[in-house]
Amino acid sequence: MSQFAISVEGLSKTYQLGSINHGTLFQDIQSAWARWRGYDDPNAKVGQKNDRLVGNNFHALSDINLEFQKGERVGIIGRNGAGKSTLLKILSRITSPSEGRIRINGRIASLLEVGTGFHPELTGRENVFLNGAILGMRKDEILRKFDEIVDFSGVEEFIDTPVKRYSSGMYVRLAFAVAAHLEPDIMVVDEVLAVGDAVFQKKCLGKMDSVSKDQGRLVIFVSHSMDAISTLCTRSILLDDGRVKFDGDTSSAISLYLEDLKSEMMQNATRESNITFPIEKDINHQILTFGIVTLDKENFQPFDKPFQFNITYKVTGRISNLVVDLRILKDGETVLFSCIGDRNEDFRDQHEPGVYSASVTIPGIFLPVGSYIAQVTMHVPQMHPHGIYNPGKGIHFQIHQEGMNLVSSSYIPGWSGRVLLSEPWKVNRINS
Repeated sequence: MSQFAISVEGLSKTYQLGSINHGTLFQDIQSAWARWRGYDDPNAKVGQKNDRLVGNNFHALSDINLEFQKGERVGIIGRNGAGKSTLLKILSRITSPSEGRIRINGRIASLLEVGTGFHPELTGRENVFLNGAILGMRKDEILRKFDEIVDFSGVEEFIDTPVKRYSSGMYVRLAFAVAAHLEPDIMVVDEVLAVGDAVFQKKCLGKMDSVSKDQGRLVIFVSHSMDAISTLCTRSILLDDGRVKFDGDTSSAISLYLEDLKSEMMQNATRESNITFPIEKDINHQILTFGIVTLDKENFQPFDKPFQFNITYKVTGRISNLVVDLRILKDGETVLFSCIGDRNEDFRDQHEPGVYSASVTIPGIFLPVGSYIAQVTMHVPQMHPHGIYNPGKGIHFQIHQEGMNLVSSSYIPGWSGRVLLSEPWKVNRINS
């Protein structure tokens, strides 16, 4: 076996959790003196929990043992909070482990967060040389690579502008170009690439692939995009609750990850045909109920029979341009299609205060056999220009009997899934 690039032995990271102290120094001394003498805390308040008395520890990583070889392309996947970013920060020497040992052979270039490694007051040009110096490169070495970096990043027009003026996309493009072209032995890339557009993401994946295959560098890549992971990585590590759950071929890691997500979403979804959402205060539009009709008691549906989703929603003030987004998820994660009511006149017209109902029909011979979760949300673009998606609850249903899969390969930017359902919504006012 060739010499390792990174070796991780018994790695653990623990954070101590506590509350922010809002008291004065005198109050702290007074409270400590009272507790030491066995008296009640004179500064305690009714209903207040004093978390400072209890040491709460959060184990971000526990007993991690890994070895990375030169030339590998390794993906790290897992749910939010699994420990992916913490592991990368430790590997990049941004934070130190609580226990364990890490051995690194070579120079590391990290791209973890927008702006990491860049000084906001310096220009793009100056930051390129700064990063090269941090990596231990001579000025003439950086100069040889400079034109390639600028060309790859596409920010040549702004290269002499302070990076604090850059958009997040420009930041990431230049940062990735620096990390990829200054010849580090190890590249560590977090989900930060999601900031870039699809074309640049594809360009980055191609570059990471080439520096690994052609130049024998180790690439460690964290992403929630299973397509990106499967395209780039031959080996993947699945983290779960700060531990390594799987380390092996990428296809097996992704399958296990999706199975975990599916299981979690099935637990959160209800098998009731109708669900009720809690009333939210200080919101002038919200969904009250969400349901399916024409399904049997077990939530099974023949593939060739149409069925209908119904919602009731409440408007407390005059409002227009409502957007209702119905999403159908398959296998617990994949958004199969979205049905968005932003082009429907009934939603775009001004709503007077009142309770409304809306319904949309899903045609037969549309969904393939399988298990699905339906989720719905509502927002107003003027109030939420980037959209919101926090469905809270979902309805679990199944399609049975073999049928046609009419999933389209077309894609509309800004819409989720691979299918666009143009079936019109129908809106009726119930009462005022």
